[in-house]
This record gives sequence, structure tokens and C-alpha cells, in this order.
Amino acid sequence: METSASTATAETLRPVDRADRIRSIDVIRGVALLGILMMNIPYFGLPEGILGSLKFDHPGDANYLTHQVIEILFSGKMRALFSMLFGAGVILLTTRKEHSAGLSVADIYYRRILWMVLFGVIDAYVLLWAGDILYAYGLCGLFLFPFRKLAPRYLMLASLVCFTVLIVKGNLRFYDSKGKREAYLKVVALEKQKKKLTDAQKEDKKAWETVVKNGKPDQKKIDEEIKKVRSGYPTVWAFYLPINSEIQSEVMYNFYFWDAIEMMFLGMALYRLGVFTGRLRRRGYLALLLIGYGIGLPLGWWVHQETAASHADFGRYLDSHFWAPNRTTYDIRRVTMALGHVGLIMIVYQSGWLRWLTGALSAVGQMAFSNYVMQTLICTFIFFGYGLGNFGKLTYYELYYVVAGIWIFQLIGSPLWLRFFYFGPLEWAWRSLTYWKRQPFRIVQPDSETAVSGVQA
Repeated sequence: METSASTATAETLRPVDRADRIRSIDVIRGVALLGILMMNIPYFGLPEGILGSLKFDHPGDANYLTHQVIEILFSGKMRALFSMLFGAGVILLTTRKEHSAGLSVADIYYRRILWMVLFGVIDAYVLLWAGDILYAYGLCGLFLFPFRKLAPRYLMLASLVCFTVLIVKGNLRFYDSKGKREAYLKVVALEKQKKKLTDAQKEDKKAWETVVKNGKPDQKKIDEEIKKVRSGYPTVWAFYLPINSEIQSEVMYNFYFWDAIEMMFLGMALYRLGVFTGRLRRRGYLALLLIGYGIGLPLGWWVHQETAASHADFGRYLDSHFWAPNRTTYDIRRVTMALGHVGLIMIVYQSGWLRWLTGALSAVGQMAFSNYVMQTLICTFIFFGYGLGNFGKLTYYELYYVVAGIWIFQLIGSPLWLRFFYFGPLEWAWRSLTYWKRQPFRIVQPDSETAVSGVQA
């Protein structure tokens, strides 16, 4: 039976059927989505100026130990997983669409990406989440399409190039601080010799003193931030406007772009190698777990001690190091730990253990977009002044009670929602806008005359 080009195009211009989803990817995405909240919650609930002191000033207390666990096991690793899966999704989307003649893959792909950029702007400037990743992912996605057919080794090479850029950038910042410190020490030595300082030397002294001052909590600024964030929406919006503008411009191009696209390239390579789709045998995932954790855990513990020493006395820390331990090892730590997490998740998934949990995580992953924005809405309601106004009221470790509550809500709510709807609400809107056609939303019972034969997701 012949099928016209127009019919083929119309048939292909729709989301992937739920039966065709790769469930293991949804499970990993669900873990990453829930895990990201652990890193985001401090910036929803506390002034940034006091975070350092809460994490490090009292070694052994609940805040210190909580941060140690988060930093070693999850910080950066969940975002790495999320970025990897975004890269995998690029190949997954484009290869499925390329199976049908007459479909413009680039058209569909760039529609999706441009809508994501817009959603990111809304998340940052309307919903007021300064840590939004949708905008950054959208901008990175604009560059990924030409790389979709590369072999894994070339994708890994592209990731390595970005890795190198980040190491260079991180160490340049380190050497900038180290240079200010060395210039300051020379000025102090001259002062001890009772020598008159030049204007340049006075500026050198002031530059380092500014670095030290900025590294200490400013109670006046902290109190002002708490007051503003506990205020009404207009005041909170005005407070976050310059922060969002800086993050989505200077910070985006200096750090977030490289940070995200590096892991997206790696995710594209790992997808092609079958790591996310269960093509490896059990011993392959066991090797990922053992090697990933074997490198990532001790390295993470060591860097946490180094970071604590840096917080305690930044000057002495600079004096005793010739390179930046945190920045230089950052991507090694997060890649190894992220792959260790993948190994563990896939072993559990392939073994059929904890099916109630992997099923719930799969649903969370299918609704990742909706759940991500839902986290913004819940947290801003709990902490900001136009909601419950709890900003600055909880200490660091207490924020994770909120995290646990949101996890439980999304692990229970996501499977329930997907019993009645094909998509999460934002997934439905995104797909409808992408295909410029209203997608089916509510699941029709099989015995209905209007039942559809393919369940789409």
C-alpha cells in the first residue's frame, strides 16, 4: 500500500509512542531531576552570603556533615547526568525522525530548542529561579545538531576540548587571585621595612583586602537580602533581575555553556555506546560503578577538605598551592561519580530490584520538564515573600527536609498523573508548540469509541 509523502510527514510529526520510550533513560533522568534539587535548595532558601559559613565554620556539626555528603556524592554529578541525557536525547530525537522521508529534522529540532530557550527565560524572569538551566541547555542545544552523527570517539574528543577549556579558565582565575595575594605580601613586606608605598602598591594592597572582605559574610547585605526576598513579588523580581541578567550573560558564556555542552557531548557518545539503553552486560555496569566510585569518592573527599581549608584561610590556601585543586579535578570527579551512579542505577534496573521505585522514577523522568518547573513553583512559594516567606529561616541541613517532602510528592504524583494523561502538562505544551498541533492529552479509555490505538508519550 503506497503512502504519500504528505501522509508520511504527518504520521512522523508526532511525539514518540510511550511503548517506544527507553525506560532506563527515564529512570536515570528521574534520579537526576530529583538529585538536582539537592543543589538548588540552598539558593532557594538561604542568602548566598551565609552559605559558606554554614557549610564550613563548625566541622562535624549537622550542616558540615550534610554538605560533605552532598558535595562528595551529588554536587555537580546530578547536573552532569541531566546534561548527558540531554545530549543523548538529541540523537534519540533526530535519528527517530530521520527514519521517515520528507520530514525536516532540523525544523523540528530547532523548534523544540527555541521553545526551551523561551521557557528558560520565563523560569528565570517570571518564576524567579536564578539557577535555571533551561536557558543554558537551549543555547547549548543550538550548537549540537551538526554533531549528531559523529562517532563516539569524536564526541568524546569534543567533550575533552571543553574539559580543557574549563580547566584553563578555572586555573586562570586561581592565578589571578594568587597574583593579588603575592602582590599584597610584597606590599606588607615593604610596610614592615617602613618604606613609602607607591599608588600602584596601595592599589595592590586594596585589591587583596577586597578579595578577603568579599569572602566574609556581610551581615548588612544578608539582612537586606532576607528582607527583599520575603517581600512581595515586585520587590523579589527587582532583586533577582540583575542576578538573572548576570547569570544568563557573563556567567553563561564564561562557565555554564562549557559546563553543559561538555557533558552533552559525552552523553551523546555514551548513548551511541549503549550505556544508557542497557546494552552493556551486568559486569559492564559493575565496572562503571566500581571504577567511578573508586576514583570519585576519594577524590571528592580530598577536595572537600581542600575547600574547607580554602574557606578557613584563603590566603594560606593560595600560598600552599600552585594549581587549583577544586577546578582542575571538578570534571573528573563529577564524570566518575556520575558514571558510578549510572552503573548502580542500571544494575538495579536490570536486576528488577525495587520495581516500585524504578517505576516511580521512570514517571518522574517522563515528566522531567514539568517536575523541574514544579520544583521552582514549590520552592518559591515556600521561601519567597509572596508565598510562605520562609527565606533565611531554616539552617542548611533543615532545607533537606523540604527536599525529601518534594521528592515524595513527585514520586507519588508523577505515576498518578500518567495514569490519566499522556504527558506532563509542560511536556504537552512543549510538544504541541513544537509540532504546531494540539497533541492528545487525556488518556481515552480503550472501550471508548474515540480510543486511540497508539498511546503517545
